[in-house]
Amino acid sequence: MPRILVIDDDAAVCETLKLCLKEDGYTVDTAQSGTDGLNKYVSNPADVVILDIRLPDVDGFLVLEDLKEENENIKVIMITAYYDMETTINAMKAGAFDYLHKPLDIDELDAAIKRALKSLEMEKKMEGLKTLPSRNFRAGDIIGTSNEMREIFKTIGIVSQSRTTVLIQGESGTGKELIAKVIHQNTSPDDPFIAVNCSAIVETLLESELFGHEKGSFTGAIARKLGKFELARYGTVFLDEISEMSLNLQAKLLRVLQELEFERVGGKDKIKVNARIMTATNKDLKTLVKKGKFRDDLFYRLNIVAINIPPLRSRKQDIPPLIDYLLAKINLDLQKKIIGVSDEVMERFINYNWPGNVRELENLLLRACVIAKGQVLGKNDFPELGSEEDVNTLRSIQGNADGIEEIFNASGPEKLLTLDEVEDRYIRKIIRETGKNKGEICEILGISRPTFERKLEKYGITFERE
Repeated sequence: MPRILVIDDDAAVCETLKLCLKEDGYTVDTAQSGTDGLNKYVSNPADVVILDIRLPDVDGFLVLEDLKEENENIKVIMITAYYDMETTINAMKAGAFDYLHKPLDIDELDAAIKRALKSLEMEKKMEGLKTLPSRNFRAGDIIGTSNEMREIFKTIGIVSQSRTTVLIQGESGTGKELIAKVIHQNTSPDDPFIAVNCSAIVETLLESELFGHEKGSFTGAIARKLGKFELARYGTVFLDEISEMSLNLQAKLLRVLQELEFERVGGKDKIKVNARIMTATNKDLKTLVKKGKFRDDLFYRLNIVAINIPPLRSRKQDIPPLIDYLLAKINLDLQKKIIGVSDEVMERFINYNWPGNVRELENLLLRACVIAKGQVLGKNDFPELGSEEDVNTLRSIQGNADGIEEIFNASGPEKLLTLDEVEDRYIRKIIRETGKNKGEICEILGISRPTFERKLEKYGITFERE
């Protein structure tokens, strides 16, 4: 039976909370001073402490600090009659699990207590994860145990023995630059690694960025500037989003690859290229070549060795070790002690489509860690993943292999669908093909009638049949 300790100088508050919480099945102790409360906690630790900020003998923040010294994972719900921003901020910074205002709303307090107990339960279940050897991952490691990733590791080992051109292809967020850095570190670690995003710089400036320019070569060129190919020396120039490079600049890059030399903008001297060139794209260059948007001769020059990174949704077995690695990295950056995610969150992660791939996973974990009140991340820390009914809809979609393949094929080879777009099209497909009433469609989708109505409104779907 969970034990709760109430520390409040108001005897009426203590008595009221004791009666209410006992009715809910909790064991309750009370104290009307900070000193008495600390003594009672030390002699008989509680699962949750409800702590008033204003106490007669000692400031509530000092009591919170002492409680944290006794047990760094203690769940303390602080209460106060004062509505000011600074106190709220300080309470959460000091490690309070939650912060409620008087007069207390019993339902709100009950919900906070249940969240705290749920957090404790998850932490106890995952206590053993604190000593996982995977916490010793190095920064910059590529995480993956799937067959596709193992083949990529082999390819990295092979190309690291030479300085051949490498084309890295994969959806946004799959880690293309990370793979380029690993190849560089295993080839010429003492030389510079210089990354250039071809889509972020206008064509006229991109040429100057890559090749440099001479003084006076154009308006604003007040001095000679060395380009990335010169600055990289014997290192690596990584050209990201190479598909966005203009045809004019593609021709100049092809010449560099063929002749291994270039001229600065406005210059005449030949400068030898010693750097290795690696490129990356999230588009299908073969398709762009067929459309005349990318030079075929440049494509063949870049495609000497190609590394195709699979999307996260096709290597779900890598999600648990990725979470472990990313949490270790985030803990180091934020000085946190997050030990993992709950079983429910892990299940949702496995069933999620991950349109943003590993980058999306890292961003979700980072945001959750910033606001987390416990050591285990639960479903409430990830509002972006939606409700359980949303997950059920996704499972229904995943269970219809023919239907989902049809949806993706209809989108065209270059269109990456978001999860909402897939769900929208899938619901329309079920309505169009089944001709059944709403109740039966809800059964197919695995969602409730109200949720179905909300999704119809969300996607602007007109549906009159019963």
